[in-house]
Amino acid sequence: LGRYIPRIQRIAGQTSVNIIVATGIYTYESVPHQYEHRGPGLLFDSEVDPMVDDFVRDLTRGIADTGVKAAFLKCAIDAPGLTPGVERVMRACAGAHRETGAPITCHTSSPTFAGREAVQVFAEEQVDLTKVVIGHAGDSNDLDYLRELADQGVTLGMDRFGLDVYNPTADRVDTIVRLAETGYADRMVLSHDASCYIDYFPGEAQASVPVLMPNWHFQHVSNDVLPELRRRGVSDAQIDQMLIDNPQRYFEPATG
Repeated sequence: LGRYIPRIQRIAGQTSVNIIVATGIYTYESVPHQYEHRGPGLLFDSEVDPMVDDFVRDLTRGIADTGVKAAFLKCAIDAPGLTPGVERVMRACAGAHRETGAPITCHTSSPTFAGREAVQVFAEEQVDLTKVVIGHAGDSNDLDYLRELADQGVTLGMDRFGLDVYNPTADRVDTIVRLAETGYADRMVLSHDASCYIDYFPGEAQASVPVLMPNWHFQHVSNDVLPELRRRGVSDAQIDQMLIDNPQRYFEPATG
């Protein structure tokens, strides 16, 4: 993951918001070139995948020479599916998780039900599934799919509010309401996937983002989504569960 930690440190020093940085690799297909020929069974053979060593170092010693430690692992599986590169990264994240207990967040493609493949890999790798967030699960309104994931212990990332191009806000809210009504408030977290800047939209396209996606910002959940959830009957206790208790459980070190 591309991170310039000194900048993040400066921002953290000027705000009361806790900024939690990640380690991992975000790819839909292949691994970065520095890992292409290094690892078990590759040209430069090793017993342990060097990705695992790099992730563990970020988590336990700090990122580069900053002393700032990552607190969770990030990987991705999208429409291309479980490519060899994607699978390798996911299993490396699992290895780092087993060594450190750090939780994992996995970007997934809901239209292709990629969460199923992610859960399968993590289960094979003996990951504690209660320490896994299936990112962008909220792009789906398929209750059977979402319950299937949650019933295995993972947390559903209902986390793209404002990106109506993937799923309109009204539908996202309705899905959360229906899951909460059937006892799944303890298996959801809420967010917006927003960013201050994203290079997906360079140049003039960046300026058009607020016009094309006017609700894709950091206040949409607080200002719009939570009042609508309450209006639909979601209790304050359930909202606290999704916004406070579940994230706290995710980041708490495993015991025993």
